[in-house]
Amino acid sequence: MNHVIRSIRAEEWAEVKALRLAALQDPLAPLAFLETYEEAAARADAFWRERAAGAAVGTTARQQFIAEAPDGEWAGSVTVLVEEAGGTDPFGNAVEQAQGHVVGVFVRPEQRASGLIGALLDAALEWSWGLGLERVRLFVHERNSRAEAAYRKVGFVASGATVPVPGGSGERELELVFKRP
Repeated sequence: MNHVIRSIRAEEWAEVKALRLAALQDPLAPLAFLETYEEAAARADAFWRERAAGAAVGTTARQQFIAEAPDGEWAGSVTVLVEEAGGTDPFGNAVEQAQGHVVGVFVRPEQRASGLIGALLDAALEWSWGLGLERVRLFVHERNSRAEAAYRKVGFVASGATVPVPGGSGERELELVFKRP
């Protein structure tokens, strides 16, 4: 792997937008993401500027990490949200302890099985530990076995908790956790 794993910079909002739109065109996007390509593409540039600034290097509420190839292309990304005890998570459930919540995981198809997902998640975990968090979690659709296997390979384990997939399909998202060593 010859990619640099790093936090995004606020001025890279156009690249953030382009990578997100690419992710939402992936065939597994309906299982992996809670928004559609059409919804994301319709968002104004101001939304993307704010999104990038809120997850850029130096922020502590969230951080987006990317895998940058030597030619500058972004090959993948993960974002960690900090969930505070007493707050609510993206599914509307109470958060019992301060923790990281990994979202927006994507690696371009041609880069899959290259180790990028592990490197991106390692950066997300390291950042979370640096904030003093003791646990990081993510949710994976029950039918997204490829993603689940990748997360387990990094060291995430099933907590036993599940949440319904938004939209009333009856399908579930499985919670996987990684506790600070």
